Amino acid sequence: MTETEHQNRILRKIIKIDEDLCTGCGQCVIGCSEGALEIIEGKAKVVNEVFCDGLGACIGDCPEGALEIIERKALEFDEEEVEKHLESLSHKEEVKLNQVKQIVAEHSHQCGCASTQEDSEITLENHVCSCASAETMVFNELEEQPVITGKVSSALRQWPVQMHLINPTAPYFQGADVILTADCVAYALGEYHNKYLKGHSIAIACPKLDQGREIYIEKIRSWFDDAKINTLTVMRMQIPCCGGLLGLAQEAAKRANRKVPIKYIIVSVEGEIFKEEWV
Repeated sequence: MTETEHQNRILRKIIKIDEDLCTGCGQCVIGCSEGALEIIEGKAKVVNEVFCDGLGACIGDCPEGALEIIERKALEFDEEEVEKHLESLSHKEEVKLNQVKQIVAEHSHQCGCASTQEDSEITLENHVCSCASAETMVFNELEEQPVITGKVSSALRQWPVQMHLINPTAPYFQGADVILTADCVAYALGEYHNKYLKGHSIAIACPKLDQGREIYIEKIRSWFDDAKINTLTVMRMQIPCCGGLLGLAQEAAKRANRKVPIKYIIVSVEGEIFKEEWV
């Protein structure tokens, strides 16, 4: 960095990458419209501070929670430089396409993307990652499952439950023990209602498919500061694309004035508890 550049640095928001968590999957690169991120030596890197607008649109694309927005001294975001940068890379969509091809080529062994398409046929629209969230699996054959007789009562104590629809200051959240759970958890975990949902308020979300990351963060923050919840339990599936759920809670915790204990539970696709810990 030149002396002039050093003097021009200002305090602003910018992306930070935890290289210990980053797997180099490239999803954040695809999500960055300004071309600020690249995969270099197997890790995501900010190639130039002036390309990063600090809005964090890429954060929700990271399955490992390796990205966060911090405030530090950096060169000011420059839209003109971004345009020049994108033009030098031929075209924004072509850059994304090349990143998709790189992901398919370099990470198929990690996420199961055993695509048989030729590079010329790969597009942003037809590339579907066959990672664990979409991989076809069969287990617990019907004849091996125990037969449950009699009525099984639901432990659900509220409505609505979807994160976009809930009011974070609703009466059932006030001072409550709350579960923020990935959509699939209740289907995979047979004892979900009786052991985990019972006595709790709930919101469900899908970190892979849902839009509105900032809305979710603000609602969780409101749980902490406004509803004054007692505890928050984050439950997710043991698949990479589910990892962003804890990141939402942790980002909300950073913004909240009030501290709340957070428990983190990971459920395997076979319905077993893979990890359970306070974070």
